[in-house]
Amino acid sequence: MNPTPLPDAEARRLYDQAASLAGIGAWECRLSNQQLTWTDGVYDIFGLTRGSALHRPSIVDLYHDASRAEMERLRASLIRTGQGFTLDARVLTVDGAERWMRLSANVSHSHGRPVCIYGAKQDVTREKQMWLGLRRLAYSDPLTGLANRRAFEADLSELRRCPADSRALGLLALIDLDLFKPVNDRYGHAAGDACLRQIARRLEAVLSDARMIARIGGDEFALLLYSAPGRPHVLHRLRQALAALSRPILWNHQQIEIGASIGATMLSPGRSIDPDQCFAEADSALYVAKAAGRNRLHVFGDPLQASPAAEAMSNAIAAGNALRLI
Repeated sequence: MNPTPLPDAEARRLYDQAASLAGIGAWECRLSNQQLTWTDGVYDIFGLTRGSALHRPSIVDLYHDASRAEMERLRASLIRTGQGFTLDARVLTVDGAERWMRLSANVSHSHGRPVCIYGAKQDVTREKQMWLGLRRLAYSDPLTGLANRRAFEADLSELRRCPADSRALGLLALIDLDLFKPVNDRYGHAAGDACLRQIARRLEAVLSDARMIARIGGDEFALLLYSAPGRPHVLHRLRQALAALSRPILWNHQQIEIGASIGATMLSPGRSIDPDQCFAEADSALYVAKAAGRNRLHVFGDPLQASPAAEAMSNAIAAGNALRLI
């Protein structure tokens, strides 16, 4: 038995119910005059009164900068090539609330020329928040709240494909705490955990503009830092960090003496980066700093007059083979 077709009004009612439940709406933009046409679901995503007048430049202003740039790039490509796209974009409602919107788009032609782009927009805020939350769990250190080793490796590997800033000198630094094992042995792991959390807060305070600060091991930290002023400024920042990490930590009404050794390597502006080699150089420099005594900073390739033997060890390590991140 064939089902009886629904009347148009009933079919429209069911469609509208489903679209509202899914937070989805349809849209169209005439290319000749940039006139927008939306269904109710799109108005709801942006918090606009249903049926109100639409002005494309005003709507585009509601996109976050990165999403706006990517949307405009894909839109131009769609009009040029006819190839549709889907994009998850960050947008603001007219009241300033942040939302994630899944934008899908295609183009229609008349006599071989593009005349209209159209598609759907769906509120995917809850989905995006869920995935971002899972990502934070996967890429953050639960004790300190810093990025973890996985996040650091991913960010460092990203530099291979896209050097961060062609104008700024970069630096990769590895930090290893001095005298940390005796803290756990003497005061217990609760004190050790408190020290690690305070160290993390100090690094965030002193290096607030760092690209990344991560805890990559028990008492090991890593950071990526960029600075347009150049090498003297970068080294000054590291010395500030070293001084901050060398201050005693107050725990349970006791002062716990602690310090840090830092090994670093410079990332030249605008050049391709080998993440494994950079990590190996910073690790080699850290070895030199620790061999020369506590509370030391050493940059790979710089002479260390206080300990020629330590420098020789560094050169031997670097001449061997790059230590692997993974």
